[in-house]
Amino acid sequence: MELALVVFVVALALGFDYTNGFHDAANAIATSVSTRALTPRAALVMAAIMNFAGALLGTDVAETIATAIVDLQGEPSHSALVVVLCALVGAITWNLVTWWFGLPSSSTHALIGGLVGAGLAAGFGIYGSAIVDKVVLPMIFSPLIGFGLAFLLMAGLLWIIRNRAPSKVNRRFRIAQTVSAAAMALGHGLQDAQKTMGVIFLALLTVGWADPDGGIPLWVKLSAAAAISLGTYAGGWRIMRTLGRRIIELDPARGFVAESVSAVVLYVNAFFLHAPVSTTHTITSAIMGVGATKRLSAVRWGVAKNILGAWLLTIPAAALVAAVVFWILHPILG
Repeated sequence: MELALVVFVVALALGFDYTNGFHDAANAIATSVSTRALTPRAALVMAAIMNFAGALLGTDVAETIATAIVDLQGEPSHSALVVVLCALVGAITWNLVTWWFGLPSSSTHALIGGLVGAGLAAGFGIYGSAIVDKVVLPMIFSPLIGFGLAFLLMAGLLWIIRNRAPSKVNRRFRIAQTVSAAAMALGHGLQDAQKTMGVIFLALLTVGWADPDGGIPLWVKLSAAAAISLGTYAGGWRIMRTLGRRIIELDPARGFVAESVSAVVLYVNAFFLHAPVSTTHTITSAIMGVGATKRLSAVRWGVAKNILGAWLLTIPAAALVAAVVFWILHPILG
């Protein structure tokens, strides 16, 4: 029974990784596609490749997910696996709901919410201070930094190119967007694929099939990288339309700045703070920041309000689904 449960949890985690890929594919490529810097298919291929590469660049975020959200140490392995399973169900459910409505919510926070909800339903301990430091504070500050930095850089760039011919500027920034979109996709793989690695590693630790001091096994890294890349290639057209067109009509220069700022925020959090931040929150706030340099009314704040609502609901909604699934499944699975 334990072997079957571990296999099912790993398969479900890779399924979550796949939904993360098509749910968040828009993060890396929506701006490039909307400005016609890249064709949709070329953008998806590039994003899939860079997602795979980014997933193999580190494991700090994965270890945060595995060791700093819910405390499974000393708990029965069977119950711990059920908690992980229910957390994944909660995260996948919320991903599919927000994808259906075209809302760019956070797969990261859906997974964290699922872990917290299932853990609390099981009566397990939660690392409250770590969640505040690694999840809540980055969730608040990353979008604010993304918005502010994108606004300031875009304002400076507009001053620099103020006397340049618009046709030449657009042509050059379309070329530059190929690089910035690749950097964003690399950051997405670095952040989001590691979360799936962390969940699988957590499941393996609960049954003693992994060494906590030995790091994440190579097969876990490769499978997570492959799953998110396949999901990215499948595309997320509904969310792509929201990010690329409905918030604001982007030009190549604004698309380049938004992608570049987002990539920097993702790298800093992954390599220095080891914090699992949301790529969705980061790119969306950066798009709003560059859009606000036109004029505040250029940003469609009604759409932004709907997105903010989805952000605020993500953790509690995923937690509630995970808790309900735990209460249903735990008696059945013993």
